[in-house]
Amino acid sequence: QLQLVESGGGLVQPGGSLRLSCAASVSGFGYDHYAIGWFRQAPGKEREVVSCISRSGDNTDYADSVKGRFTISRDHAKNTVYLQMNSLKPEDTAVYYCAGYYSVDVYCSSYPVHYNSWGQGTQVTVSS
Repeated sequence: QLQLVESGGGLVQPGGSLRLSCAASVSGFGYDHYAIGWFRQAPGKEREVVSCISRSGDNTDYADSVKGRFTISRDHAKNTVYLQMNSLKPEDTAVYYCAGYYSVDVYCSSYPVHYNSWGQGTQVTVSS
């Protein structure tokens, strides 16, 4: 009942910025019933959490590697979650996925196993 589509990836130089978008289409429960997370997977590595945001948007969480550089936010009117990425580093290069799950909690989960709806991913490459 939740379908997600990512956009905004691309090639950027180290120190640059990108904003990823995760647009949702929902049937059944409203969009504000879903917590949303951003994950990434680099070649040869496991998928890891980047950030997540609670159903209300009041609570967020970040991986230590992106704290202070990335900001997650959501626009309920547009059914969209954003990931603003600043001060990008080559090690941020990965395919970025957004994912969602129906939540009854005020917080969001950092564990991929809790998410049951996934987008197709968008490539982010940080290179000079």
